[in-house]
Amino acid sequence: MELQDRNPSQEHDLGDRNESAVVQDKIEQDKPPASGPPSGWDPASFPDGGREAWLVVVGSFLALFCTFGLLNCVGVFLQYYVEGPLSNYGESAVSWITSAQIFFMNGTAIFWGRLYDNYGPRWLLIIGTITYVFGLMMVSLSTEYYQFFLAQAVVAGCGSGIVFNAALSPIVTWFLKKRATAFGIVASGSSVGGVVLPIMMDRLTRQIGFPWAMRATAFMILGLCIISCLTVKSRLPPRPVKNPDYIKPFREPAMLLAMIAGFFFYWGMFLPFNYITLQASKAGMSPSLVPYLLSIINAVSIIGRIVPGFLADKFGRYNSMIVITAASGIVTLALWIPGKSTAAIVVYGVLFGLTSGGFVSLLPACIAQLSQVHEIGIRTGTAFFVSGLGALTGSPIGGAIVGQMHGDYLGLQIFCGVTMLIATAFYTASRFAQAGFTSSKV
Repeated sequence: MELQDRNPSQEHDLGDRNESAVVQDKIEQDKPPASGPPSGWDPASFPDGGREAWLVVVGSFLALFCTFGLLNCVGVFLQYYVEGPLSNYGESAVSWITSAQIFFMNGTAIFWGRLYDNYGPRWLLIIGTITYVFGLMMVSLSTEYYQFFLAQAVVAGCGSGIVFNAALSPIVTWFLKKRATAFGIVASGSSVGGVVLPIMMDRLTRQIGFPWAMRATAFMILGLCIISCLTVKSRLPPRPVKNPDYIKPFREPAMLLAMIAGFFFYWGMFLPFNYITLQASKAGMSPSLVPYLLSIINAVSIIGRIVPGFLADKFGRYNSMIVITAASGIVTLALWIPGKSTAAIVVYGVLFGLTSGGFVSLLPACIAQLSQVHEIGIRTGTAFFVSGLGALTGSPIGGAIVGQMHGDYLGLQIFCGVTMLIATAFYTASRFAQAGFTSSKV
């Protein structure tokens, strides 16, 4: 009887309430869960392969070929400047150009990381490519110290930093179990660039002069970066960060120790790339072989960047990083210091390429291990900023040491090896902060 007595207006109200309940249920279903990883961040959702993921790897490989690959032949620039247009400046003064270029590429990642988190990689890659190529073109027109510094260090350095950061960060969204392997393949692009570009630059400079050699290199980089712009993308949509916490990584013991370790390793890592050609020339190496030294180091480091990534996924990223940094320091102190002959210098270059190559591939993987995926841009940028400070000051300090020792490279070599061993100590401390003294995979 109650149903029969219900008037039409009551039935209408009941229908409205039922409809509202359905809508509310739909809203509740669409809400993200109160706990647990957001959509796309769950470990099971990472593809760890597939056509799209590997295309991203190819694009990132080419981006590192163009950016970090050019940094791997800074010794060619240093030698050309010291012997050519900037011969009235000392090695330490000239090395500020290449050191500042390394810093602006790595250190400015703290800004590009935030833009990556907010907008994704596509527009960053486009803007970075234009800026980078413009800077290299301006290098070809430079004749004075300040012109080389502004064009190569500031403009090209910032442009390459945008491309480098935008191409590296998306790897984290596609790979989890094979992350270090993917980073190793991508990082090997810098080694391939370090093989091709020094020989290319040397040959072109001899045949058509430095200005046109730079223009040819810039056009090649433009073509390769266009491919990167078309293939590199993030699997997850950007999540704008209004008030990024740049201080948070410094409050986490494991992350802080890892960043300090990166600073010390970068402090010494670029010294062989910058000075081994000058040291080899002074030691009496054939002028026809000297330009190939950097290519030898980088050719070997292709293996040194891929294999450690594979081993790191199997045995632990920090475990592998400790071995790599320790081996780099030991090889430098044990072989580079006593090595005076051509054979000894080449052997050191080969072993240094093998040991140090893994550092470049494992550094972003180690950062990612201590980071949430949605914070990867900011945290990677912060870590590379700290490392970039080491790169900025390392080579000028090395050049000043050589100057104080009247052209002797012993002090520089000791500084290089010791800083790498200090980095090993801090990576060991970071591992301890994560897992103690256990023999687990870290």
